Amino acid sequence: MEKTVIIALDMKGKEETFLFLDRFREEKPYVKIGMQLFYSEGPDIVREIKKRGHRVFLDLKLHDIPNTVEKATEALAELDIDMCSIHAAGGREMMGSAMRGFSSGPFGVPKVIAVTQLTSTGIRMLKEDLLINASMEDTVIHYAIAAKNAGLSGVVCSVWEAERIHRECGTDFLTVSPGIRFCDTETDDQKRVSSPIDGGKAGTDHIVVGRAVTKAEDPVKAYKRCIEEFEKGQRMKIRKGDE
Repeated sequence: MEKTVIIALDMKGKEETFLFLDRFREEKPYVKIGMQLFYSEGPDIVREIKKRGHRVFLDLKLHDIPNTVEKATEALAELDIDMCSIHAAGGREMMGSAMRGFSSGPFGVPKVIAVTQLTSTGIRMLKEDLLINASMEDTVIHYAIAAKNAGLSGVVCSVWEAERIHRECGTDFLTVSPGIRFCDTETDDQKRVSSPIDGGKAGTDHIVVGRAVTKAEDPVKAYKRCIEEFEKGQRMKIRKGDE
C-alpha cells in the first residue's frame, strides 16, 4: 500500500493557499483541506486544487444524525475528492449513511475515514470531559473496528495506535496520522504528537503535516525532509521485522 505525506493547507483563503502551492513546481503533493479553508472558500477551492493536479483529503469531520450526514455526503460526492473524514463517535449507522451518500456521485466513492480520537485529546480529557474510562488505545481500536464494520476505508489515529489497528483491522485498512512534528519543533496544541520517523516505524499509511511545512522558511525543503524521514522510518521497521 502506498505511504504518503499529506500537507495540511491550514490557511485563511485561496490567495494564501495558491501562493504556497506555487512554490511546489516539480511536486504535486497530496493536500488536506480542512474546515477553515473550505468554509472560507467553499467547494470551488477543491475544484481549483484538483485542476492543479493535487490529490485532496477533505477533512470536515462530519458528525450529525445519519440523515443529515447522508445529505451532506451526497453534496460532497459532486466534488472529485480522494479522501474525506467523518467522526466515528457518530456511530455505525451514521458512518453507513455517509457511505450511501458518497455512492451517489459521478467520481466514485472516495476513501472515507473515521476520526477515532483527536490528537489534541489526552487521557485526562478522555476520562474527565468525555467520561470514557477505557484506555486511549482501547477506545481508538473500538472505534476503528466499528468503522471497518461500517464499510469505511480507514481511520484517523495517532501514530502510536497505527500498528495495533493494522493487527486488528488488516493491513489494507488505512491509518492516517496527524500530529506530526519534527523532533526539533514545538508541539503547539497537540498532545499525542510524533515525528515522521515515528510514523514510518509504526507503519502508519499516511502522515499529515501542517505547520512544520507550511510555516517553514523553505516549505519545499521541509516537505522533502518529511518524505525522507518517513521513508527512513519505514526502512527501520522493515529491518526490525527481519531480525
